[in-house]
Amino acid sequence: MTKRTSAKYKIDRRMGENIWGRPKSPVNRREYGPGQHGQRRKGKMSDFGLQLRAKQKLKGHYGDLTEKQFRRIYAEAERRRGDTGEILIGLLESRLDAVVYRAKFVPTVFAARQFVNHGHLLVNGKKVNIPSYRVKEGDVVEVRPKSKQLASVLEAVQLAERDVPDYIEVDHSKMTATFVRAPGLGDVPYAVQMEPNLVIEYYAQN
Repeated sequence: MTKRTSAKYKIDRRMGENIWGRPKSPVNRREYGPGQHGQRRKGKMSDFGLQLRAKQKLKGHYGDLTEKQFRRIYAEAERRRGDTGEILIGLLESRLDAVVYRAKFVPTVFAARQFVNHGHLLVNGKKVNIPSYRVKEGDVVEVRPKSKQLASVLEAVQLAERDVPDYIEVDHSKMTATFVRAPGLGDVPYAVQMEPNLVIEYYAQN
């Protein structure tokens, strides 16, 4: 098992939820956490515990971002005018690795980060290899010609377990995706309930 697969399943089991909706998630078989104490009966969670869990779940969904990365995104969302929770979701979804994952160019968000790092993408015709690159409305993300026949790409396009959301227009015949707009919480096809309001509360108090 690769490190990325181990990390992906560990996050699922730590959260006790199949946060990507993957059919092979161990949570589909057992919902308790990893380790020898994973099966202990869970007591009622404190407000802090609920907030922390919401933050870990949202952060984990995007490939287990570092705390520093996630806090920086939150800080930007807080600076902008409007609903901080909705803005936070929009900023997370406009990351290049998230767009690549939603467009179904890769099977997992972990693979998306690696795909970007390895230079397989063009944004508006220019090579970009930074997963956290902020895609803007109208930007066109394209798989480079020599990468379009990669087995992982062809496999991802055929995945039936998830659909491309309507804030991204995809042409799989050309392997291009246009970022139409930054989404709100209700637009994002999360496999489990995300609670950005609790994430905001967590950072407001810590």
